[in-house]
Amino acid sequence: MNRLLYFLPFLLLLACDFESEVADRSSANWQNIEKDLQTALIMASDGDTITIPEGYFKFSKSLLMDEKSNIVFKGAGIDKTILSFKNQEEGAEGFKIADCKNILLEGFTIEDAAGDNIKVTDTDGITFRKVKAQWTGKVNEKNGAYALYPVLCKNVLIENCVAIGSSDAGIYVGQSDSVIIRNNEAYQNVAGIESENSNYVEIYGNKAINNTGGILVFDLPGLTQYGEDIKVYNNEVRENNHRNFAPAGNIVGVVPPGTGIMVLATRNVDIYENDIIDNRSVGLAIISYELVAAISEEETEEADSEQAGSAQRVNSNYDLDENYNPYPSDIKIRQNTIQNDKWFATFQHDFGKLFNFKYPFNPPDIVFDGFMEEGKTPKDILCIDQKDVHFVNLDAPNDLEDMNENMEEFVCK
Repeated sequence: MNRLLYFLPFLLLLACDFESEVADRSSANWQNIEKDLQTALIMASDGDTITIPEGYFKFSKSLLMDEKSNIVFKGAGIDKTILSFKNQEEGAEGFKIADCKNILLEGFTIEDAAGDNIKVTDTDGITFRKVKAQWTGKVNEKNGAYALYPVLCKNVLIENCVAIGSSDAGIYVGQSDSVIIRNNEAYQNVAGIESENSNYVEIYGNKAINNTGGILVFDLPGLTQYGEDIKVYNNEVRENNHRNFAPAGNIVGVVPPGTGIMVLATRNVDIYENDIIDNRSVGLAIISYELVAAISEEETEEADSEQAGSAQRVNSNYDLDENYNPYPSDIKIRQNTIQNDKWFATFQHDFGKLFNFKYPFNPPDIVFDGFMEEGKTPKDILCIDQKDVHFVNLDAPNDLEDMNENMEEFVCK
């Protein structure tokens, strides 16, 4: 009893949900340039620069731009030019760009869209530079899914941007090729940064702090392409212990609070020289879609009729996609700094509770779910070149019967 009383204050602190409100706009002097700005987007000619001055600007409808080339959309700087969609009445996105070529978005803050803050689709050459995309107030599941959302694009560059408060992923790239995500900051999102079904992606120099999961590399069934050739390096992935506020049934709802980096069913992923620090539940998790489908089955059935937004849902019929491989392979984990001074994994997720029961005061640094593609060896799946890390193989195919800490079969150079 005395021992329990000693730890009670710490347990109470762990149960609390620490999060701050984002951006108080109560004293802002709002202006309306909606009609003029939309007209400028419609009338823009190849090579034009559309400039928005410093100030607070409110919008009731989505801004739209399509079939344009070589356009620069530029504000006076982050937190100087603020585009607010808090009272949006029409459209889902704040700013939607489609079927364009060589577009630069630079130097502004966009916030509180009904859906995604900026969505770019079917575009070859899109650069986000010094853009902040966020939801103000306290985060909740009604926030839009994505802050920055290029999908079905080529030649994507996202640099020196900030993403806050997304109910799915703050900085996201989906079904795209040739992508660089560098020197950005992501806070208080479910996923800080996410690459999904994309090829030739480099994620480096970023800060992912106080999200549910810091960086996710996912490959999902039923989409236009599958992802591979991803490099994740030189990132600061720290204290991603935020509660998971994804709407029920969304794929990122499977991410336990306290996850540093998670790889799901993707091939050829190189994770190196990252600082993965004080993520309560697990530093690095390597999992298959079989595990996702198994742990999400009941929740998915309950949520199928709810929220049909842009976020990807758990697909319980993933095996109908004959070309989809639900297993990760060729995952290299090397020379990362993985540390965790937190005593407990999350109590908000079953895997966190499992880790607390099996490994009290010692949450794992690296977790592998144990699902392996037929014909593959352990080193084909996962190559670990790390010293002094706590590794756990869940043995999920056998209902955790032989859950173990044997890393030797995955160690390689």
